[in-house]
Amino acid sequence: MAMTGSLIRRIASNLVSRIQHNHRVLASSSYAYSSAPPEASSDAIHLTDNCIRRMKELQASENADKMLRLSVEAGGCSGFQYAFALDNKRNDDDRIFEKDGVKLVVDKISFDFVKGANVDYVEELIRSAFQVSENPSAVGGCSCKSSFMVK
Repeated sequence: MAMTGSLIRRIASNLVSRIQHNHRVLASSSYAYSSAPPEASSDAIHLTDNCIRRMKELQASENADKMLRLSVEAGGCSGFQYAFALDNKRNDDDRIFEKDGVKLVVDKISFDFVKGANVDYVEELIRSAFQVSENPSAVGGCSCKSSFMVK
């Protein structure tokens, strides 16, 4: 019983320090934000044809011009994780990337973690989902491609 308590304390301590580190990284990245338009640089986020096709299907089924929102959150098995959502609101700090009438929205903090990335829509036997297929800011990640480690 004492051994289990010791193990839990060590794991909890490790998780707390990792969360604090991730929070510091996320907070410090917002200061490095550049106001230059991303479309004019190599930092632009690229949408694949599959991503565009799926977004157009979703827009048609909902009869609304929703945007795909990509954000980065602390967590996941590799330290950070990608989160996708359909959104119709734009915030003041958002960057918008558009291709063939489909818009991808990324907030300024998340943008620092996905500059130059490719967003794809993948259909597999186990799941179908939007995912970041290539990210120059990531060193590695989990096999499901929903989390990553920062360079």
